[in-house]
Amino acid sequence: MHENISVILSCSSFLSCLSRLKNNVEQRQHNSMKLSEIIKILDATVLTGAIHQDKEFFSCGASDLMSDILAKTADGAVILTGLSTVQAVRTAAVSGVGGLVFVRNKMPSQEIIEMAQEEGIFLLSTPYSMFVSCGRLYGGGMTGLNGLR
Repeated sequence: MHENISVILSCSSFLSCLSRLKNNVEQRQHNSMKLSEIIKILDATVLTGAIHQDKEFFSCGASDLMSDILAKTADGAVILTGLSTVQAVRTAAVSGVGGLVFVRNKMPSQEIIEMAQEEGIFLLSTPYSMFVSCGRLYGGGMTGLNGLR
């Protein structure tokens, strides 16, 4: 009898987990944002990736600590940062980030722009602070790296 209860509870937990996963996937699909929308919302300057403005992104993160980006699920995400360095582009490439937005009008060197182009990572620069940029994207429907709003 105890085995039957255990199986029922396991199935119930599994179904609950599947339901949450389904809801999370539906939420991610619902909250996508095109690169062109991100550019508009952030009043951003396009540094690379102008031809990919119809590409959709489902999540966004913000950090100046590249180790935080490596520790999170950032595949295909947009990352906001104040670091316009080689390390930011390398971290984006390694973690599968789709693009970087430099806040506070930060401008990377030509070397960094070329590296991002080679890696297929779009680069934008926005005049807004990281806090304001995150708020504007959240207000536009973007989710965090964990897919939640």
